[in-house]
Amino acid sequence: MRKIRIIEYISLDGVIQAPGGPNEDNYPYGGWAVPHHDDAAGEAIVGAQGDAFDLLLGRRTYDIFGGYWPTRR
Repeated sequence: MRKIRIIEYISLDGVIQAPGGPNEDNYPYGGWAVPHHDDAAGEAIVGAQGDAFDLLLGRRTYDIFGGYWPTRR
């Protein structure tokens, strides 16, 4: 059985908001994480996810991923 690993973006005051862009969830400060992403952040995410993983996505996130990933190699 696999372990369940959760990665979520939540502020210290309990706000959960999409990190990628302002149009993801109609939040005026959307896209806040992109300017702060660096190699260390990438390594932490890879370390948390491991080499192979499955994603459980909500409908909105699935729609975003569905439009993005087919165009990437």
